Amino acid sequence: MVWQAALLLQLASLAAASGAPDIALPNCQPKCGNVSIPYPFGIGKGCFLEGFEITCNESFNPPKPFLGRGNIDVEGIQLLQGLVVVNKLIARDCYSKDGSHRNSTSTAITLSEVYRFSSDRNKFVAIGCDTIGHLKDVDSGFETGCLSQCNSTRYITNGTCTGIGCCETVIPNELRSFRVYINSYSNHTKCWDFNNCSYGLLADEGQLNFSVDSFSRFASMKSFPVTLEWAVGNKSCEEARRSRTSFACKAEHGYCVNSTNGGGYRCNCSEGFDGNPYMEDGCRDIDECESFPCSERCTNTLGSYTCYCPWHKYGDGKKNGGGCKSISKLLHWVLGAGFGLLVVAVLGSLLYLMIKKRRHIKLKEKFFKKNGGLLLQQQISSLKGSAPLTRMFTKEELAEATDNYMESHILGQGGAGTVYKGILPDKSIVAIKKSRISDDGEIGHFINEVVVLSQINHRNVVKLLGCCLETRVPLLVYEFVPNGSLAHHLHGEGRKSSLSLECRLRIATEVAGALGYLHSATSVPIIHRDVKPSNILLDENHTAKVSDFGTSRLVPFNQKGLESLIRGTFGYVDPEYFLTGMFTDKSDVYGFGVVLVELLTGEKPVVPTKSMEFTNLAMQFGSHVKEGRLLKILEERVLQEGSPELLVAVAELANRCLSLKWEERPTMKEVAMELEGLRTSSKHPRVEKIEKEGDHLLMAAESSTSGTFGEGDSSKDIMLSFDISR
Repeated sequence: MVWQAALLLQLASLAAASGAPDIALPNCQPKCGNVSIPYPFGIGKGCFLEGFEITCNESFNPPKPFLGRGNIDVEGIQLLQGLVVVNKLIARDCYSKDGSHRNSTSTAITLSEVYRFSSDRNKFVAIGCDTIGHLKDVDSGFETGCLSQCNSTRYITNGTCTGIGCCETVIPNELRSFRVYINSYSNHTKCWDFNNCSYGLLADEGQLNFSVDSFSRFASMKSFPVTLEWAVGNKSCEEARRSRTSFACKAEHGYCVNSTNGGGYRCNCSEGFDGNPYMEDGCRDIDECESFPCSERCTNTLGSYTCYCPWHKYGDGKKNGGGCKSISKLLHWVLGAGFGLLVVAVLGSLLYLMIKKRRHIKLKEKFFKKNGGLLLQQQISSLKGSAPLTRMFTKEELAEATDNYMESHILGQGGAGTVYKGILPDKSIVAIKKSRISDDGEIGHFINEVVVLSQINHRNVVKLLGCCLETRVPLLVYEFVPNGSLAHHLHGEGRKSSLSLECRLRIATEVAGALGYLHSATSVPIIHRDVKPSNILLDENHTAKVSDFGTSRLVPFNQKGLESLIRGTFGYVDPEYFLTGMFTDKSDVYGFGVVLVELLTGEKPVVPTKSMEFTNLAMQFGSHVKEGRLLKILEERVLQEGSPELLVAVAELANRCLSLKWEERPTMKEVAMELEGLRTSSKHPRVEKIEKEGDHLLMAAESSTSGTFGEGDSSKDIMLSFDISR
């Protein structure tokens, strides 16, 4: 196949570039089939370092190597790069033409301690025109996913995987195990003629090359290349070196490198040497003279080489450095240049300074234009009454504030970029977002976030302090919010029930007030479009700060909404926006309603069930309220701290926010006022378990409101079509 041929060529070129031949221990099998097995990997007892066993299955022709004693087959081992390319099964979800289920499989993989999936080389990919892909790390609780929909191949651009026919998302470091689930909305009935299956996989990005032909190509494929990173042990180089007997870097002319993906370390040969750094005398001197680097005479030295010119010639002797030149020409040049040497030196110095300054200015101008500086000026100047950015930072200021962007300053990473903690010269702490922009089309999202934030001045919205456009990628500088996201406090490990009911209602009130401000109090109305707990930050007093305006839009006063491609997060997307492509300020109300339900229940908006389907929290909450079972879905601490009247009132408000029809939802301003009224009119008396009258009152209140919550049965099919589960 094409990808297999490309993979073999890539492995061969990498092995040649590394200058390190594959070397196994004496009396050990150096190859399995077409794959070289270098130590610390090995086949058979005594031939491998602990954790690096390879099993060679002779039943294949040619034989195939497998990691350890498992079923993960190996395509190639790159010793000095610390990489192993393996084949991973593809999850699929296929249907017959009438939409009846035909074949569906999920995939799972768990690696041993020495391996991790490469976050630089791999991405999670879902392929299909009616596809929901979901990847979950069952050990750590990490999960991610993406969706792709299209009803014609004319929308697909070959060579791209941007959400039409193919979507992808990044994975974190230290990922060792995961399971892939695949689902669809319409059982492929709208695209069956050209695509009757969905596929989900973790893939080496360089091998994907998605096109329309991928639909038929993946139908016949069982697996796809995935790149693993590996490291020795879980100690750093310094820690491992103290234990000399177990230190794996044995070669005299080698050195140790700490792993950048989890713990452990790897070994490498010093410059000028090649071989296997894991073996004694494994790094051998390279004879550079064999490649003819000198124009005349070359002498190899340990780890390097020296070029010589004959006595009657001068120069460095290197082919790429000018070689050897006749000394008569040297004398002629010295005599001719002697008279003007002083003048040339002075003029040269002045010219150098001028050129250096001019280059510096041009480079800044180049990055300013590339990063959308002209577009940013145009956008902000077109907004009447808008204030300019507080400050334009220099690249030197931000590099110094982050110690040149050291890893220890990283606050978080995601698809939009990396956020660093910075300390300015005045000792103020800021958050610096280094945007991840892979093509010029993404400049618009960056400019959009700057323009939106420049319109906002609210205590419950993260404040934009300025930006820097002088670097290769644009930088945004925000106020620092130290206490993490609301998602961390609701769903983080060991954080369940950490927030009191009073704190939750205050956070909800503050977020509602901020969204109401965005919708009605700014010079141009702003729709956030991605309201969720991970975009709500908390300061040291648990005061809420709404963040992440990369997908937000400014809406002219004479328009109620705008059309766009579906953007947002599973579980928070407005069903009517999902069906029509039209978003309004009521789309934010729906997302806020899901957040309010999360605050009441402590549950995530979309969770997989044991049958590998998905449960939608909004639907589940509405069902409990309608059937008078509100008591069973509320988080225990919320139930204990809230009075029955208060809990029913907040639940009713959340249900109104989650109405399927825009016109039935309240505005965010109305939501904020109602929440503030509930907070101030009630002292939140604690509902003790022994007080049975309180429980009966809550059940009675639920029964009395079931008619309200149950309205709109005619819209039930719409909600079911939006729900991720089938």
